[in-house]
Amino acid sequence: MTEPTGPLKGLRVVDLTRVLAGPTCTQMLGDLGAEVIKIERPEAGDDTRGFAPPYVPRTKESAYFVGVNRNKQSVTVDIAKPEGQAIVHRLLETADILVENFKVGALAKYGLGWEQLKEKYPGLIYCSITGFGQTGPYAPRPGYDALIQAMGGVMSLTGEIEGEPQKVGIPVADLFAGLYGTIGVLAALRHKQATGQGQQIDIGMLDTHVAWLANQGMNYLATGENPPRLGNQHPNIVPYQVFPTADGYMVLSIGNDPTFERFCRNFGLEHLLADERYATNAARVGNRALVTETLTAVTKTRPTREWIEKLEALKIGCGPINTLKDVFADPHVVARNMVVEMPHASGETVQVIANPVKLSATPPDYRSAAPVLGQHTEGVLSGLGYSAEEIAAMRRSGIV
Repeated sequence: MTEPTGPLKGLRVVDLTRVLAGPTCTQMLGDLGAEVIKIERPEAGDDTRGFAPPYVPRTKESAYFVGVNRNKQSVTVDIAKPEGQAIVHRLLETADILVENFKVGALAKYGLGWEQLKEKYPGLIYCSITGFGQTGPYAPRPGYDALIQAMGGVMSLTGEIEGEPQKVGIPVADLFAGLYGTIGVLAALRHKQATGQGQQIDIGMLDTHVAWLANQGMNYLATGENPPRLGNQHPNIVPYQVFPTADGYMVLSIGNDPTFERFCRNFGLEHLLADERYATNAARVGNRALVTETLTAVTKTRPTREWIEKLEALKIGCGPINTLKDVFADPHVVARNMVVEMPHASGETVQVIANPVKLSATPPDYRSAAPVLGQHTEGVLSGLGYSAEEIAAMRRSGIV
């Protein structure tokens, strides 16, 4: 692993997370230069090591695991054993941050809960990511992405008008919780810099899900009515949706009245501008079905590529509906270096999705691909002062 260069260089993170929400947080910290020591169960490791197929080509590593565990060192420790807990405590003596996503109270059984650590390590930033947070009636419950999407309301807003509620196609509840966790850690670091004090960060997946209901949540608070499912249509802007073309589909995003006027004048629809049902965005929202029907008859007359060329020339928002093959081949995505190749412990080179944060002075760095299970156990334990004989004895006992 090469030396970090990011803005968090010099910080040590003890990573007691697994699956997605927690590892998303700790990977972001690692990308920004922190040293991340990932504690995994001996022999089993992070659950996502078994979330396969698919595997990364020519390796035995699951694509899922490799996607959210770069820039981390894997150390196998059985924290259920006192000797394993002692290892974590040695790490905490020089650690700045601990991130965990165990169920509420689970780490207290091992002497590693916030209440047990805060006096011994007063500068420790302790980030807890759970399904429902540390307090409230649901706190003891486990959290799962689809469950949170359902309980958090987004499924009631997603799907076709006459269809069933739908979850988002990627685990957004997990991802947002991890990213909010990162924001909390960065804020806590600023507080520690000013005061020397650590603190606990309490991230509940349901809380973060409610927070990103955004305009739809505000639509409910303003009206008291649950916004209806609209398929691919926008709740507050029309036309801003998927339209059929002569050979497929495209997204047309007309965000204001001057843009709608420009669209109409260039595609033979000038007469609509004198019709009050089309004149303003508010009127178009009120006549959504009519506007959609009128424009569909027009969009179906040209193929997608022609529409994209003409609309882009007019500075009207539009885009194709890309498959992932299209996405990763897109010249803009390529130019933005959104895929990175990294050497892996297997001897192979693996492709991973890059960090999207572009910092001009201290950009994210890519020091090492996701580790194989226990790859760094001996090196880290040696650095903590354990002898080769002690490490070998702990291996025989299943402690590491």
